[in-house]
Amino acid sequence: MFTRITSNGGRSYLQIMESFRNADGKPRLRVVANLGRVDQLEDGSLDALIRGLSRVAGREVQEKVKVEFQSALSYGDVFALHEIWKDLGFDRALGRALRSGKRQIDVEALVRAMVFNRLCAPNSKLGVLRWLGTVAMPAMPEKVEHHHLLRAMDALMDHADRVESELAKQIRPLVDRNLTVVFYDLTTVRIHGEGEVEEDLRAYGMNKETGGIARQFVMGVVQTAEGLPLMHTVHPGNVAETKTLQAMLATVLQRFPIERVILVADRGLLSLDNIGALTALAQEGGRTLEFILAVPARRYGELVETFRGLAFDGDGLAEATFAGHRLIVAHDPLRAAEQGEARRARITELEAMAEKMVGKLDAQDGGATPQGRRASDRGAYSRFTRAVADAEMTRFLKADLTADRFSWSVEEEAVAKAQLFDGTLALITNTTDISPAEAVARYKGLADIERGFRVLKSDIEIAPVHHRLPDRIRAHALICFLALTLYRVMRMRLKAKGHAASPKAALELLAKVQRHNAKIADRAVAGISSPTPSQLDLFEALNVPQIA
Repeated sequence: MFTRITSNGGRSYLQIMESFRNADGKPRLRVVANLGRVDQLEDGSLDALIRGLSRVAGREVQEKVKVEFQSALSYGDVFALHEIWKDLGFDRALGRALRSGKRQIDVEALVRAMVFNRLCAPNSKLGVLRWLGTVAMPAMPEKVEHHHLLRAMDALMDHADRVESELAKQIRPLVDRNLTVVFYDLTTVRIHGEGEVEEDLRAYGMNKETGGIARQFVMGVVQTAEGLPLMHTVHPGNVAETKTLQAMLATVLQRFPIERVILVADRGLLSLDNIGALTALAQEGGRTLEFILAVPARRYGELVETFRGLAFDGDGLAEATFAGHRLIVAHDPLRAAEQGEARRARITELEAMAEKMVGKLDAQDGGATPQGRRASDRGAYSRFTRAVADAEMTRFLKADLTADRFSWSVEEEAVAKAQLFDGTLALITNTTDISPAEAVARYKGLADIERGFRVLKSDIEIAPVHHRLPDRIRAHALICFLALTLYRVMRMRLKAKGHAASPKAALELLAKVQRHNAKIADRAVAGISSPTPSQLDLFEALNVPQIA
């Protein structure tokens, strides 16, 4: 006897057949049993029949094979990040910088895990351990504990200079040696903790995120015009921005052998003393240092007469000199009109408030009985000056505090001066071969660093920081900086291939490529889910090899 599958009407049927010879001795076939349609046979429905036949045949009865499945692990996202990490040479850089025969932990793997975690599922160091249990991280130690991560952070800072120098070597091939536009800006990073430690980085300062006083540290980022981060700096939370510039530039010139540097920075970093020191610093190494810096508002008072004499071209650009350097001014008429109208509307609102107070005071003097608290000239002065200060209008509205009766005036000359600067951007530069339009475009490119800071604070979640030791804080900043570098490299590669996905969206989609582990009887098997066409497109756009 044997089994046979027959087809009829587009359906397949399973039958048990028997061969025999008829009376004439010719071979024939007959159906012993119809077992039903093949597509309707449930999994395991024939197991009892198979076991029964095996017993009749005197063979060992095979029990139903037991299959155990483990939880699926995300693989595509960490695989792609690992390939980019290797392609940039960060594994080799950390290996060279942290080589030690005494260390019992794989620092490179642990740092890599913390960096990838900031991009895939930013968490605390304890959260990293939970996340590692949900991903199939390539080349990871079998067992990772919390103290291993902290020891890896300490190892980073024990060799901080060497680590950062080795990482810079891997970035150098991506930097244009002939003309490098370097963008530099700082942001504040909130931090938890009330106690104090020696050389504490946690200081109280004006936080750019909340607009109030917060305990924080300051992080600076240097990047190229293409958006590639070159290096970062970490400072106490109350540092003056101008004091960070010289040390930053000295490090850039040391690590990146570029012949010409054009430094682009925001108005908070401009100091004429800084400019002289920076120029001398570059000249010591035979370099050319040029800069494009925004003039801070506090210096606009020195530019009143200059602005009055400016003649803007059809593109709203004009050029003059300031402090011995080129002064480039961009004017936006629409923005100027908006700012002027908003200022005049606020002045009118405050004057209406003052007129109302005067009316109440005059009514009281005429014998009217006021409702509520009785008004006074001193009280009117106090309320008016507070309202003017809150509206940041003290330059334009002045209360006469020496008069017996409440009075005020509008400083029309101050208003006229402010209107000179409405809708304008003033830049100071020592470049000679860049047009005003190019200088303005370069400065506007500084906004890309701001976008990088938003990535640090949203996607990478650099803050709030819960470490208290200065070196742990610095290690946390370095890990987040490496995550930002990978993010920007992903963005550059996706953009170069014309792919519309953001790095965050790309990682979320790739995370759906999973590694599956199962146990069939005593045999362990593993496999990877087949990537969809959209996932394959992402691997190609990121220059990542075929997943395996």
